[in-house]
Amino acid sequence: MKLLAAQVAYYLRDTDARENLQALGRLMVIAFAIVLLFTLLFHVLMLHEGQRHSWITGLYWTLTVMSTLGFGDITFQGDVGRVFSIVVLMTGIVLLLIVLPFAFIRFFYAPWLEAQVRARAPRRVPESMTGHVIICELDPVGRGLVARLTERGVPYVVVETDIAAAAELHGDRISVAAGEPDDPTFLLRLGVKRARLVVANRDDTVNTGIALTVNEVAPETPVAAVSSRDASEDILEMSGASAVFPLKRWLGEHLANRVGGTHAGANVVGAYRDLLVAEVPTRHTPLVKRTLREARLRESTGVSVVGMWERGRLVPATPDAAFTDMTVAIVTGTRQQLDDLDDLLSIYDANHNPVVVIGAGRVGRAAARALRAKEVAVNMVEREPALAARVGTEFTVFEGDASERELLEAAGLFAAPAVVLTTHDDAMNIYLASYCRHLNPDLRIVSRITLERNVESVHRAGADFALSYTALGVAAVWAHLVGRPLTIMGGDFDLVALPVTPKLAGRTLADSGIGAQTGLSVLAIDHDGEVTTSPPPGTVLPAGAHLVVLGDTSQRAAFDSAFG
Repeated sequence: MKLLAAQVAYYLRDTDARENLQALGRLMVIAFAIVLLFTLLFHVLMLHEGQRHSWITGLYWTLTVMSTLGFGDITFQGDVGRVFSIVVLMTGIVLLLIVLPFAFIRFFYAPWLEAQVRARAPRRVPESMTGHVIICELDPVGRGLVARLTERGVPYVVVETDIAAAAELHGDRISVAAGEPDDPTFLLRLGVKRARLVVANRDDTVNTGIALTVNEVAPETPVAAVSSRDASEDILEMSGASAVFPLKRWLGEHLANRVGGTHAGANVVGAYRDLLVAEVPTRHTPLVKRTLREARLRESTGVSVVGMWERGRLVPATPDAAFTDMTVAIVTGTRQQLDDLDDLLSIYDANHNPVVVIGAGRVGRAAARALRAKEVAVNMVEREPALAARVGTEFTVFEGDASERELLEAAGLFAAPAVVLTTHDDAMNIYLASYCRHLNPDLRIVSRITLERNVESVHRAGADFALSYTALGVAAVWAHLVGRPLTIMGGDFDLVALPVTPKLAGRTLADSGIGAQTGLSVLAIDHDGEVTTSPPPGTVLPAGAHLVVLGDTSQRAAFDSAFG
């Protein structure tokens, strides 16, 4: 009864609902007036034929004829009366069987159902919820973050401004609340003072308001704000954001770091305390066509090879795994060990021709600037004349459609070590990856992707590395949440610390079967503040320790399932 009362109250408070009821009421009045008119005409015509009936009988006849029941107990004898009966019958068919039912559905039943749905949309979180994350919009980053938080068992609530959409998300079992993210009263209903983090992932102007409001009502709660423009970073920080994520600029910089091909060396992509994780392109080095055992990198530099990227696919680093021209080795080690690896490989120059960057938007410009900072020459391709002219003051820009062979040839694609695809259209990047691979089979192709589901597609099209905006945003927020450096491995892979469960304690690394059962790569063991990197197979796993592993979501889920 309480739910019904709430639905009725919500329905009656809605302006559109009141207008709908007024329209339905006017239509009912018209229908009632038509029934009275036909009842009056019935008496006039019956008197004309010499028949006398009561007013109740006239109303009874009118309703039976209009509703097509037609009992036949009261009938006209003359043609005029029968014509009148036909008019009443046709009017009844249109009014009672067509107009009124559709009007009832349009003006009452459908809005009532919508009111029931809207009334189910939560407006607050339970008082018992604490340590949760407030996500201000369910954009691609928000959806990815929901999946990550759900996987790790962290409570969350998504803010949805549209009540109907909030009700639908609630029906999909997503923790959601309907309201405005910069409303102080609404934020208090979300338990912002008990929250672990507020993720402001809306437009820069709205994010500024969110940061100011949170700083006012819950100054102890941190705010992580996503910035879409360079000029907004300082404004968001001054508004109270504890962290600002310029994801588009970061995306361009990470894509530039994956270019390789210009010179040999290690590119650090993550860290766990003093343990660094780096990627090493092996093209144009003596490592090509040699197995991991033959390369003897651990003996010569101290680094450990824990995996190999092969066109977007991470393969295990077994002793007999061979390096190819397309291999990007994932290695771990200290800063000194990675420097020794750089000294070993830096003498091998790969290709100093300009890297081609397709797309001169914010991501493309960030990639070009990052490459230029590493003293790598860049040629850009941009279709929009105004943007090409503006960027042309900073870089060499070739204006035109990137699907034109002559334009790409002029931009140096056939001699370039790599191409970076940075358009905001996933379908276009997939198309360009296939086209560039066809034009230059030896080219290293690095691509931006917006939606995580398209990463596999761009790899199939020929890209060597793809990084999604969604994955970067989720990784940035998660790293800030748990207080560790940002690690970007590509795909769904991440560097995490998993506890040594009772099922694993006391067993050796070889006997545990972690790699065989889950596919995770164990990089180190963290026990009592001491980190043992690249533990040998005979290492005993101590209780209370943590395993530093590299893997994706499915592999981490397999670990939870196998070892508790």
